[in-house]
Amino acid sequence: MTGPHIAVVADDLTGAGDTAVQFVRAGWSTELQLSAADTAAEVVAVTTDSRALPSGEAAQAAGQALQDLRANGVDLLYKKVDSTLRGRIRAEIDGVLQVWGPGAVAVVCPAYPANGRTVRDGVLLVDGVEVHRTAAGQDPVTPVTESRVAELLGAEHVRLTGIDAGEDAGLLRAAGPVAVVDAETEADLERVAAAVAALGPDAVPVGSAGLAAQLARTWAPRHTHGPALVMVTSLHRTARDQVARLAAEPGTRVERPGAADLADEDAWRSWSRSVLERFDAGAPRLALVAPEDRDGALSPADVARRFGALAARIAEEHTLSGFVVTGGDGARSLTTQVQARAIALTGEVAPGIPIGTVSGGPLHGLTIVTKAGGFGSPTALLDAADAVRHTKGQST
Repeated sequence: MTGPHIAVVADDLTGAGDTAVQFVRAGWSTELQLSAADTAAEVVAVTTDSRALPSGEAAQAAGQALQDLRANGVDLLYKKVDSTLRGRIRAEIDGVLQVWGPGAVAVVCPAYPANGRTVRDGVLLVDGVEVHRTAAGQDPVTPVTESRVAELLGAEHVRLTGIDAGEDAGLLRAAGPVAVVDAETEADLERVAAAVAALGPDAVPVGSAGLAAQLARTWAPRHTHGPALVMVTSLHRTARDQVARLAAEPGTRVERPGAADLADEDAWRSWSRSVLERFDAGAPRLALVAPEDRDGALSPADVARRFGALAARIAEEHTLSGFVVTGGDGARSLTTQVQARAIALTGEVAPGIPIGTVSGGPLHGLTIVTKAGGFGSPTALLDAADAVRHTKGQST
């Protein structure tokens, strides 16, 4: 295996999967490995299948898995555990801490508010009920007998300030090697993730898919992004209404040629040159919008070809955060112009509006959203542009 940046070490396969997908949604190239193999993925998730093992064996399995990943370049770790704390949690934490290093601090937060798991005053609740009073307390293999997380793990409970991530990191380090923190909302988890990031390379976050989702965003590289380039060749009324909503948003620059600008190649080159000269790197969104009233002699294929070529040239000469393309002909033209081999899909901005990254060509890794012209909410283009700007991807 070569080159992963983040390791997810889980104690069962389904947990590895539901955590790995949080990184996919944040734009990381991610692989759930069933056996060790070379990979170009940035995030590798593995399972030790150790939930039901005796504590000593579980610790050894977790430590060995991490040691193998560490040897292949991993420098960030997420230790995935069950959101109801079934399994040999403390043993596996000890196993990975021993590998991670003498200054390692495990930050434990199994909260997953979207699924009813919260940690309040150090107590793990499932839909408001103490976890040991739920079905997890009757688990036939690894029953959870204690709802106070710090008590269960022999750890320290830490109350984060939620105001200063650096101060919170200091509290966690002082409480280590195993510190338990509260979280009842996504905002709470976001603050935990910020404290983990501030703790730096010594941090070993331990939790469910809930905290993983926040860290997937927090750990993403911070690029200086340029505008999201929105290219609209569709004539559908829905798409045009979405353009109007996008144009009304402060910070959106709209470039819309007239019929004369599309009259011939010379006129088009002149107009394209003026667009390049007016490019504003500080604008959050740049929209290239094909005119609705066209010369009947100009085919839709020619419009798509010209717009695709212009969008590709802008991306070559200026930094963009990515593309949003509505209209199938325009999407095909643009991807051809940038020599894309494929689009590596990472999720959806909204139902039916996929987001991914350009695969192959000089713009490899740049984020792209494609959307059919005839559907989507009134804010679909605006939402897509903002998703492009805020999703992890490789800027060029």
